[in-house]
Amino acid sequence: MNPPCAHIIDDDDAIRDALQWLFKTRGVACQVWEGGEQFLAAWQPEWQGCIVLDIRMAGMSGLECFDTLLARGCRLPVIFITGHGDVPMAVAALKKGAFHFIEKPFNDHDLVELVEKALALDAERQRAAAGREAIEARLATLTQREREVMELILEGKYNKVIADELSISMRTVEAHRSRIFDKMAVRSAVELAQILTDLRG
Repeated sequence: MNPPCAHIIDDDDAIRDALQWLFKTRGVACQVWEGGEQFLAAWQPEWQGCIVLDIRMAGMSGLECFDTLLARGCRLPVIFITGHGDVPMAVAALKKGAFHFIEKPFNDHDLVELVEKALALDAERQRAAAGREAIEARLATLTQREREVMELILEGKYNKVIADELSISMRTVEAHRSRIFDKMAVRSAVELAQILTDLRG
């Protein structure tokens, strides 16, 4: 898996070189791309980090690249570099889910700060996604009967009521409850409800 980095997409050689030097001096891993077409040809869904994208480029524009990434399900935070006249377009991109935009000429510190925030956001998303996958993997280990018991537990029903509804003994319900808690790595019905609410939310 590629380590997290800032992907710089700009058709201006001087800007690419300047940003690459800036990020490296600030300890931010980065990779440069000459245009949206080149980046899209290489892009992989598992990439982590963020994208610094010039809004106006020869060939594919930054907005066209962004739209294509959205269509592919890319979740990397995107920071647009814009000229003054591009601000309305950048605002429209924010409404579509872009992370931020910064106007030329920009302050180096401001850009690095934005990139660090975008990298932190992506890292948090990755952790959340890994957490959801772990919960889904635990759910997959439950038998059909354990799922039925779990749903009734989540409805707040007592063991006796669950036993009556499923026509099984209370001892069997207690055994199912214990196995459910073990498999889901929780200690109470409240904790179980919380992790499933987070998963479904």
